[in-house]
Amino acid sequence: MITRSESVRRGSLLQRHPRIRLGLLLGPPMLWLGVAYLGALAALFVTALWSQNSFTGLIEREWSLDSFRTLFTVDVYRTIAFRTVGVAALVTVVDAVVAFPIALYMSKVARPGLRRFLLVAVLMPLWASYLVKAYAWRGMFSEGGLVSSVLGVVGLDSPGYGLIATIVTLAYLWLPYMILPIYAGLERLPNSLLEASSDLGGRSGTTIRRVVLPMVFPAVVAGSIFTFSLSLGDYIAVRIVGGTNQLLGNVVYDNVGAANNLPFAAAVATVPVVVMLVYLAAVRRTGAMESI
Repeated sequence: MITRSESVRRGSLLQRHPRIRLGLLLGPPMLWLGVAYLGALAALFVTALWSQNSFTGLIEREWSLDSFRTLFTVDVYRTIAFRTVGVAALVTVVDAVVAFPIALYMSKVARPGLRRFLLVAVLMPLWASYLVKAYAWRGMFSEGGLVSSVLGVVGLDSPGYGLIATIVTLAYLWLPYMILPIYAGLERLPNSLLEASSDLGGRSGTTIRRVVLPMVFPAVVAGSIFTFSLSLGDYIAVRIVGGTNQLLGNVVYDNVGAANNLPFAAAVATVPVVVMLVYLAAVRRTGAMESI
């Protein structure tokens, strides 16, 4: 049993040594991060260097680059890799274009009461199940669904299931993750800058282009980290609305399940990890990390 004097002595020790206090505070979560996250990544990279016996189907725990050789030499996997990065980039661009005016209206135009309502409205889709939202878009892209009905009014054919449906569905799913960082960035933008631009004769378009966008660009990049990474690893929406198209996530899923080829699945899974590491290294200088 700890006495009162011992408790006081320990408390004074923590007061005199802030590094010990910081270590006790951050130690458990950092330990969990190292074991659960970094450990899992290490296991992923190690598994990617194993191989599978083509005759018995058993995993041979010997160092081999066969999985990476297959990944980079077979045309279909290169196509899927480029398609995945392209879809993730398009989803990010669509979300940025849609999110910016919404966030601008919420932060600089809407009244405080309406602003709170709009903020709740942006967060509400996150309360619904991922599968419910994805299957809702499947119903809208199906024959006779909402998309085909609306496009039929103007004489256009529905795109059906495919890359367009995948991009639209993913853009809807991850849109809140783009709106919120941009909204936070615009909230930090002083209204005096907008008033100064107006006083100097700048029109609304000029103010947005020369004042608002440069100031809020780090927040846009911060939002892109979420939308790009989430789209890069998604496979469920592609299976629901993607038709015959595949992304890297589907290749990983198929090789873990039906093919039971863990080394190749791990090699494919390293591609999104490497792409995100390169992307994060590229955006560090924009100040986006401080906007997350």
